[in-house]
Amino acid sequence: MKPVAVFRHSANEGPGHIALFLTQHAIPWRMFHIDQGEAVPENADDFSGLVFMGGVMSVNDDLPWISHTLKLIRDAIAKDIPVLGHCLGGQLMSKALGGVVTKNPVKELGWGAVNVADNEAASQWFGDVKQFDSFHWHGETFSLPPGAVHLLSSPFCANQAFAIGKHLGMQCHVEMTEHMIEDWCRAGAQEIEDNRHSPAVQDAATMQVQMYDKLPQLNRVAERLYQHWMHGIAPRAS
Repeated sequence: MKPVAVFRHSANEGPGHIALFLTQHAIPWRMFHIDQGEAVPENADDFSGLVFMGGVMSVNDDLPWISHTLKLIRDAIAKDIPVLGHCLGGQLMSKALGGVVTKNPVKELGWGAVNVADNEAASQWFGDVKQFDSFHWHGETFSLPPGAVHLLSSPFCANQAFAIGKHLGMQCHVEMTEHMIEDWCRAGAQEIEDNRHSPAVQDAATMQVQMYDKLPQLNRVAERLYQHWMHGIAPRAS
């Protein structure tokens, strides 16, 4: 089968748990290091799926690769090729499909509860899970693009995830690993300090202490989402 394309936009925001999931399920995948200047491919049909990770930038920034990424997302969805977005990736999906990305009322940094919507699509993606603690690291939020179904919300961010058929866009970070959390706490120390006034910001020590209890459940939620997303991948000749 053709590989899944995974797009990294910042050096420390790699694929995390989804890399493990794809490898364990013998799904070939290829990383595109956008942060290192690697070009965005033009044809979504070269891949069996597209996965977009997070990033420190805004989708509203004047960066040359953003317009190419939006075009690729639209191409994939037009061709029924599954798209999956994490945080910045979800924002890219929203903007590509007619939504808007704006400043969130507060920054969310660290662990926080998200609630699963009461609709059929949410049940298909999340099963019996009604609430879970996800990891967050964002200051912006997306609107639901036309045709999207709302899946997740948090007390501090109304739109935490949406689905359009087999395509899933998320604001929260379900892909986290222990190493990623520790790395983000180091790299984001100043951002945490600058936003300590936010009711949705934890200190680094709390983030790392809580991950031992919360990360196993988050991994299970991520695997359910990835499993459902994987079912949308049609066999494509390589």
